[in-house]
Amino acid sequence: MVTFNKFTETKKNGTDATETVDFSLITYKDTKILSNFISDQGKILPRRVTGLSSKQQKKVTKLIKTARIAALLPFVVGKG
Repeated sequence: MVTFNKFTETKKNGTDATETVDFSLITYKDTKILSNFISDQGKILPRRVTGLSSKQQKKVTKLIKTARIAALLPFVVGKG
């Protein structure tokens, strides 16, 4: 998994996560992009970890919740 914590670690290829993702075009069907904003336990990562703006974080949260209801993303990640 890729971590987005701007204080300790950057994305593996050295670019910022917000530069590579166009938040105006992202939908709930983009599960590969949305899974980057979910922790190993299935929780939505907070703004201080992802480094997103408030507007972007609200959109990502809404899209993740919609994808969970549509059964594209899991609500809880199982323990093995």
